[in-house]
Amino acid sequence: MDPVVAIKALILGVVEGLTEFLPVSSTGHLIVVGSLLHWNDEKGKLFEIVIQLAAILAVCWEYRRRLWAVASTLQSEASSRRFAWNLLLAFLPAALIGASAEGAIKHYLFAAVPVATAFIVGGIVILWIENRARTVRVATVDGIKPPDAIWVGFAQALAMIPGTSRSGATIMGGLLRGLSRKAATEFSFFLAIPTMFAATAYELFKARHSLDLDDLAVIGVGSAASFVSAAFAVRALIRYVSGHDFKVFAWYRIAFGFVILATWYFGWVKW
Repeated sequence: MDPVVAIKALILGVVEGLTEFLPVSSTGHLIVVGSLLHWNDEKGKLFEIVIQLAAILAVCWEYRRRLWAVASTLQSEASSRRFAWNLLLAFLPAALIGASAEGAIKHYLFAAVPVATAFIVGGIVILWIENRARTVRVATVDGIKPPDAIWVGFAQALAMIPGTSRSGATIMGGLLRGLSRKAATEFSFFLAIPTMFAATAYELFKARHSLDLDDLAVIGVGSAASFVSAAFAVRALIRYVSGHDFKVFAWYRIAFGFVILATWYFGWVKW
């Protein structure tokens, strides 16, 4: 394996792991960083999708006791069936919309300028949501009802637009619906599991004839970096939301978006 390629894979893996669960758009960061590293061809895009699986495995590891408890009591506990049903309901909107709009999204929106615009708009939306008066109606994930799950699912579908942020859309959608910060954040984590597993399996199936041993080695490096950094990010975010709002992420998104637009406009970076 080419050492330069390995370093690029390591960098992208860390970027993916740190940003997948923060409301800042991992896809947007990967598109921008991939452009800077000159790794935005078809195999580069496939790599970015696949290393998301490692980040999701980090969530599975962090919540392994909860997931095992649900799986082992699915037939005997109504609360476990409700949890699984809510995840399914929230998963379906993005799955259906993604299947129909995938080609157009990749063709028109997987570029730095559309991503930068989505960063800025998303940051403004977060500030608007955080400045609204709201009442917490659902304190924990166990209190989420099917209409809440469907609402969050359609919010997740908005994240099909690169730069929007899947976690940002689901967390903010949850806050608008009356979920507590912790409930919205944890449900976003759990919802990422079926969503990203499905996306990764789909991309791997499409690329099954083009992968070779060198690709697998590169994916392994990126995945390891993604897993470790994602585990760190998940723990840090749960601690953070217990006493803070999401405005810092909004201002980061807006600043980052304007930096990208400035480099494009003045020709400092060729995106």
